[in-house]
Amino acid sequence: MRRLSKKKALNFVKELDAFPKVPESYVETTTSGGTVSVLAFSAMALLAFFEFFVYRDTWMKYEYEVDKDFTSKLRINIDITVAMRCQFVGADVLDLAETMVASDGLQYEPVVFELSPQQRLWHRTLLIIQNRLREEHSLQDVLFKNIMKGAPTALPPREDDPSQPLNACRIHGHLYVNKVAGNFHITVGKAIPHPRGHAHLAALVSHETYNFSHRIDHLSFGEEIPGILNPLDGTEKVSADHNQMFQYFITIVPTKLQTYKLSADTHQYSVTERERVINHAAGSHGVSGIFMKYDISSLMVKVTEQHMPLWQFLVRLCGIIGGIFSTTGMLHSLVGFSVDVICCRFKLGVYKPKSMSVFDGHVNSLTPLLTENAEH
Repeated sequence: MRRLSKKKALNFVKELDAFPKVPESYVETTTSGGTVSVLAFSAMALLAFFEFFVYRDTWMKYEYEVDKDFTSKLRINIDITVAMRCQFVGADVLDLAETMVASDGLQYEPVVFELSPQQRLWHRTLLIIQNRLREEHSLQDVLFKNIMKGAPTALPPREDDPSQPLNACRIHGHLYVNKVAGNFHITVGKAIPHPRGHAHLAALVSHETYNFSHRIDHLSFGEEIPGILNPLDGTEKVSADHNQMFQYFITIVPTKLQTYKLSADTHQYSVTERERVINHAAGSHGVSGIFMKYDISSLMVKVTEQHMPLWQFLVRLCGIIGGIFSTTGMLHSLVGFSVDVICCRFKLGVYKPKSMSVFDGHVNSLTPLLTENAEH
């Protein structure tokens, strides 16, 4: 009587419980279930680890707008070595309004044109990087993000004392010009101004000494930023004739650069090169020298470094965890169902249906119970 009363009391308590019970088959531990759980948690951890690196990474956003600044001056940073003595060459700028810009900011330094072994190695490395930048434009974003971190782009000083005579002239420094199209040129003779423009005193220089082989170690516009490579940096041209003209047609694009390390107003540019031998008898007219004709674009580029916000990272993380959890659960159920069907159909093993939990001493009437009496 006590046992019957105890069972009745337990059944009565179970009937009063409003929360649904989970069948025992749902919490049954299996080898396949444990394996799937380990694989799922490993995939979650791995993808979450990679997602953290994506969250830490940044990217560059490019925007375009009209450049409204026409009153400020444009700075030209120059470092060019010409294979002629300094007393035979002169450099200056003549803008579209026929205004000659004083070249007081430029220095003329006698040097040896041939590079030392260490300098030549540095120059070859720079040319390799320039070729990669022309092929893979996305590398420019890497340079923007690593500003102030990269190695200096200027030619390193010689590590030895040259025994050769100083047969070249290094012209380096900076100039401030008006923000209009202009022409920076290096030619024979020093420049002298006159009412109709300017001229160069080239009459006293013999044509046999003309040699406009040159190396552009650095040419940039605007604020000079360490770690940024420009299209003409490392360019080296060897003249095949005494009377040869080298022309560079440059299009300058104002650029506002804003990263987490630096905010600066600088300029990017593209360039087209052309060279030809001056031969008046053959109809090739002109003046021997190096001419850089530049024009300024009316559009300005804003380059901003951006970062994934924290809320987006958390949403993506939740999506990874929930997606893997749901997918592995469905795959495990599908594989288990397929195995049960195959084993039952082809009699590959004894098929034992999962036992049903009995609540309140009753069995769900929609699911028949397999018993020994039923088998007989």
